[in-house]
Amino acid sequence: MKLFNTVLIAAAFATAAPTALVADEIGDAIKARQGYYKLIRANAGPLFGMAKGEVEYDAERAQMLASNLVTLTAMKNGELWPQGSDKASRPGETRALPAIWETYPAVAEKGKALVSASAALADAAGGGLDGLREKIGGLGGACKACHDDFRAKDF
Repeated sequence: MKLFNTVLIAAAFATAAPTALVADEIGDAIKARQGYYKLIRANAGPLFGMAKGEVEYDAERAQMLASNLVTLTAMKNGELWPQGSDKASRPGETRALPAIWETYPAVAEKGKALVSASAALADAAGGGLDGLREKIGGLGGACKACHDDFRAKDF
């Protein structure tokens, strides 16, 4: 009888596990999206620091970080933005405003601006501090433009 109960319990877990794994696809998308933007910040942050003189300029590192941004911004990440993954639908989990989905072409244009700014920065970042400083504002402006329109101040 004990063996039968063990088999029964194992079978129950085996059939429930796939359902549990996909039970919160929207929550998983939000977490993945937040992770993606942490990667953006991890690469952009030191570049902003170099431009401000808070971090010592290192041409090789600046080029690597800027190249990472090009790779990250080239990603097709629509899967990270399912309907219902906004602040109104998931309060406390995200700062993404519903306007992202309500004005889709506008947010796509802001995304294109981020791609362009990242590419321009990568073209200049490793060539000297002056070049980095000249192009970092475009990246900051692209980030700010999206945050101003599509990101709440708090969760």
